[in-house]
Formats: sequence, C-alpha cells, structure tokens
Amino acid sequence: MSFTIAIVGRPNVGKSTLFNRLVGRRVALVDDLPGVTRDRREGEGRLGDLAFKVIDTAGLEHAGEKSLSARMQAQTAAAIAQADAMLFLVDARAGVTPADQPFADLMRKSGKPAILVANKSEGRAADAAALEAYALGLGEPIAISAEHGEGLADLYDAIRAVLPAATEPAASGESIAAAAQDKPIRIAVVGRPNSGKSTLINCLLGDQRLLTGPEPGITRDAIAVDVQWGGRHFRVHDTAGLRRRARITEKLEKLSVADALDAVRFAEVVIVLIDAQTPFEEQDTRIVDLVEREGRAIVVGVNKWDLVKPPPGWRKRLRDETDRLLPQIKGVPVVALSAHTGAGLDRLMKSVLESYAAWNRRAPTAALNRFLAQAVAANPPPAAAGRRPRLDYITQPKARPPTFVLFSARPSALTETYRRYLVNALRETFALPGTPIRLTLRSKPNPYAKRKRRR
Repeated sequence: MSFTIAIVGRPNVGKSTLFNRLVGRRVALVDDLPGVTRDRREGEGRLGDLAFKVIDTAGLEHAGEKSLSARMQAQTAAAIAQADAMLFLVDARAGVTPADQPFADLMRKSGKPAILVANKSEGRAADAAALEAYALGLGEPIAISAEHGEGLADLYDAIRAVLPAATEPAASGESIAAAAQDKPIRIAVVGRPNSGKSTLINCLLGDQRLLTGPEPGITRDAIAVDVQWGGRHFRVHDTAGLRRRARITEKLEKLSVADALDAVRFAEVVIVLIDAQTPFEEQDTRIVDLVEREGRAIVVGVNKWDLVKPPPGWRKRLRDETDRLLPQIKGVPVVALSAHTGAGLDRLMKSVLESYAAWNRRAPTAALNRFLAQAVAANPPPAAAGRRPRLDYITQPKARPPTFVLFSARPSALTETYRRYLVNALRETFALPGTPIRLTLRSKPNPYAKRKRRR
C-alpha cells in the first residue's frame, strides 16, 4: 500500500536535507539560511523496500496573521492534514529549544502517528543533546544524520512500527503501477518575478496549493504538482522568478534560478508568463530565447489581462508584436489570460496541447523533399563564388524538437539568411507554429572522391 509522510519542524533543522535523502537526489534547495523552504514540496521517497510519498514543509514558527510566514504555516498545516504519519525533526546539536514545544503539542493534537527524529546526530556531542528530545513527550527519538545517511535503518523500523498495515509487502502479482495511466505532459511555468506563476497553477488546481502573495520572489524551489485538465494528465512545475543575471547577487537566489533552469530542461512544454501591465520587457524576450535554445515547446501567456484595458484590435496587435519581438519562434501561441479570475485558462491549456503535438510532429521524407524542391524553385539560394550551392535532399531524424538535416555539396556556402528562410518555410508548410526547429547542414559525400584519376 502507498502512504504519505510529512517532514515538519522549526526552521533549519534539516528537513529539506532529509527530503533529498529519501527522494534519492537533490530536489529541494538546502542552505544554512533559515526559512529556505516556503511551499510544500512532494516527492517519491524510498527507504529500503518502502516506497511512499514524502512532503517537505516550511519551518514552523510563530507569525502574525496575513504575513508571509502565516501563509507558509498554512501550507505546512495542509501537509499535516494530507499525511498518514509525520517525521518531527529537532536539531540534536542545538538540543530542544522553546520553539520545539508548541509544535510537539501540534503533533499530538493532530491525532496522527508522529516519529520524533533527532537530526544532525553525527558525533558524540550530539548524543547527549538527542536525549533532551525525550522531554517533548513523543517517545524515543530516532537519532539520524540526514546529511551523512546515518540512522536510516532505525528510521525504517520506526515507520514500519507506526504504519504496520500500510508498510506490509504487496501481495504477489500486485503491481506497484497497478492503474496504468497516460504519461503526464511535463510543463514548466517560467517568467519574471511576480508575474503570477503560482497563482496560475493554483487556478488550474482549483486549490491554494502554492504560496502566493504580493511580495516578489516568494517561490524558491521548483515545485511540481499534478493537474488534470480536459481528461489529460499534466505534471506542472512552478518556478522562481527569473531576473537579469547582473541583479542576482545572493547565493539563495542563484540556487533558485538554477532550480528553475533545471525545470525548463526537463519540461516538454514551457509556459512563459508575461505581465500584461508591463509586457515584453527585455527580460521576457531573454527568457523566451533561453527556452528556445533548450528546444522546448513554448506557449506565451499574457497574464493579469483583467488589470488592463485592451485597445481596439488588441488581438492582432498582440500577435504582430509577438512575432516582431520573437522571430525565432514565429507563430508561437499567445494567450491573454487572468490567473486571478480564471479567464483564458481553457485557451491556454488548448494551446499547450497543440504546441506539444507540434513539438512531437514528424514529416515524411518524401513530403520534405517535395517541400525542398518547391522552396528552392520559389527562392533559389544566393550564389557564392560564382555558383549557387546545390541542395540535394532533406530528412527529419528526430522530433522533440523537430530536427531536420539538409544535405548539400557545399553546405558552408549557404547563407544564414537563406537558412532562416528554410526554417520559416518548414514551420509554415508542416504546421509547426512557435516550435523550436533545428536545421543542420551536412556535406553530401562525393562518390568519386576515392577513385584514381586516369593518366
């Protein structure tokens, strides 16, 4: 059976380090600065033969109403409600602090199994401090070191003890992936800080799953959530806002940006969210260019449309402005929306599916070579060194993104302008609007190169 475990505790006790250890890779951001984690992050954990969902949470601390810390606490409370059991972490080096006691009371009041974990227990000095955890009244503390992987066998036994039914081995013939589902489409939502990325995902979910607010830079980790929309399954990654590199000075923001870039690299479709109040700033075009270079399918969402008064003919003007500023992905879907009200979300998700289909599209070789003959007839390549380069044939070896190889006797003689002409013609002929296209030029081997000359 599958079960869910939430990792809770005050700030900087090593919750994200333990989360990464259980997931088996560095997913959550880790830093010495307290309060790095803000949203709750979910992952597929593994400990011995146990497979379960694990939730990393924000550090619990007292906060006033309507503050950012209070909204972080609400996310942690939601994780506790979702979990079957909790790992309550304390710092064995620091010992039990007054901040730990109120949350030990919260563990007891939840009525759910709680395992007291004394983290950072490496070394003899931590042993005595770990014993202080008995005073919390949650039973015997499990001494571990999440950073070094020590004590995980004891943690395994403790989980088996508090969840005996859920941790029993599966019956013979029972598959872990019993219900075969369609593979989810991986989406990353990127954009400048405070462009409404988390609000958009919450609107898709119909739940305040992600932390939002007027403060820019709330999101730090790239949080992944599952979304069902129109009968399709999506895995959507919320990311930190991307600012110009020159403005990023803090180590933590650098880690957040690296996490966002990783989400883009592993996505299949990227929604670039632009603020309608300040559309198409230089940073927006830089982000789109970055996504195009990674070869992901792209959809441009113009958010906060409810806060602007569009002029007459705004759709055509928006389309023309997008094609002018983003010529490398001409025809990219552009959707005006409001993540706050939900207006335009159907069009956005329809565009995501269309872009995904185009990104996976393959063209038959025969159709490609008919296209090449027509393109050359309509606009022959410019002459170089007194003669035109001959274009022999074209093929598509792969999709995701659509990648074409053009063979020519003199590929170096083909100008960059003519190359762009062919890419735009491919985009129009084979219905690849806004999709990054890769066109590689190769030299056709000379069949007479190895023949000896007659004397």
